[in-house]
Amino acid sequence: MTSAPTATLEGWARAPFTGAGMTYDCFEKGSGPGVVLIPEIPGITPEVLGLAEHLVERGFTVVVPSPFGEPGRPMTTGYLIRQVTRLCVSSEFRAFAVGVHRPITDFFRAVASDLAERTPGRGVGVIGMCFTGGFALALAVDDSVRASVLSQPAMPFPTSRARKLDATVSPEEFDRIVQRASAGEVCALGLRFSEDATAPRERFATIADRLGDAFEVIELDSSKGNAAGFRQTAHSVLTSEVRDVPGHPALHARERVVAFLTERLS
Repeated sequence: MTSAPTATLEGWARAPFTGAGMTYDCFEKGSGPGVVLIPEIPGITPEVLGLAEHLVERGFTVVVPSPFGEPGRPMTTGYLIRQVTRLCVSSEFRAFAVGVHRPITDFFRAVASDLAERTPGRGVGVIGMCFTGGFALALAVDDSVRASVLSQPAMPFPTSRARKLDATVSPEEFDRIVQRASAGEVCALGLRFSEDATAPRERFATIADRLGDAFEVIELDSSKGNAAGFRQTAHSVLTSEVRDVPGHPALHARERVVAFLTERLS
């Protein structure tokens, strides 16, 4: 295949969900342990749905919240820019703030808690990507979350050293996550491309320093002339860069995510 796996909204149950004083539509499908898949900018694109369908096929109940964008709409440059512009000024997301709590994560925690009550297993997993990558870590303060997957976490936007080092959580949240990780209650998995400046290596270093062995990192080689042919601008590990070809590094990374979720939730 020369393009990433995609899917449509066919077969997904859509319903509004209210939590922390916010209401957004959520899409649900599947059976088995629960996974909350938080979409990347600009929203629930066909590539995000391709990942969601794969998780359903692998035996998970998947909920995809829709806090921004138009569900099912393909990504274009203009669509992406409009969503980034809107979210950059949103008080719910606080795109540039360092060491702060982000209100939108309270909504996602409510989604995760609700899903955990309705699905089998020892809790739920959370996947965040790009703009929402760090939210997967923030949700780990909640007892319902057993596995956090941070794929190319890009917020806060790394426009300074402090922002590059920031883990997208407040100090209080980080302390609670460390406490849970030390007790074996939660583990995290981080993914990025080696040359991806929007998801800086320093951010993962911050998390690894606090979580130790409870944080696993997968870094795909996107340096010039890399064997897989990734562009140096490669970014979306689990969606647009995946190719359904045996041995493909991004496909292998996606399978590690599935195995990680299975290990933690089953």
